[in-house]
Amino acid sequence: MLNQFSQKVYQIAKKIPSGKVATYGQLANLAGKPKAARAVGFFMKNNPDIKNIPCYKVVASDGRLCGYSASGGLKKKKQKLVSDGVVFKGNRVDLSHSRWDPAS
Repeated sequence: MLNQFSQKVYQIAKKIPSGKVATYGQLANLAGKPKAARAVGFFMKNNPDIKNIPCYKVVASDGRLCGYSASGGLKKKKQKLVSDGVVFKGNRVDLSHSRWDPAS
């Protein structure tokens, strides 16, 4: 059973465009609970609709990849992000280039 906050987080995550990522904290803030980044991580781990909610597009605040529970783990998450057009610096997403700005 999804609560109102998790539903809001999932709806916002659906809006992350190709080539962009959001951070767990960013989604928490956009959903109205800026201190709930860990809850967002829990929601992404338990994504009820992996085909429509792009949980792979959510990363740590420093661009690290973490918490991908789908088949293939973090290696697969990075592959999906690269094929989506996300820019990396080493093993971290280049947030200065690929961070989603919902205001734009």
